[in-house]
Amino acid sequence: MQQIEIFDIPSPCKSICLVNNRGYCKGCYRSRDERFTWNSLTNSEKKKVLSLCQQRYKRYLQKQQQNTVFNSTTEQRGFDF
Repeated sequence: MQQIEIFDIPSPCKSICLVNNRGYCKGCYRSRDERFTWNSLTNSEKKKVLSLCQQRYKRYLQKQQQNTVFNSTTEQRGFDF
């Protein structure tokens, strides 16, 4: 049985509107098509886009964490006595 959606799903836009080198918004992590077609998507499609955005954000955080670990490791190498 499918649940009836009473309220529309709001846009995840954070009004940052900058695009990274892969074409995803740095604020909400949506692609260009996902941003431009948001108002015409069904609620189930919007949920799917939000899920993809969460996955993209998690990958971004993992990459940032890896870069931090790499940078701290390379800085310590200069002081190996």
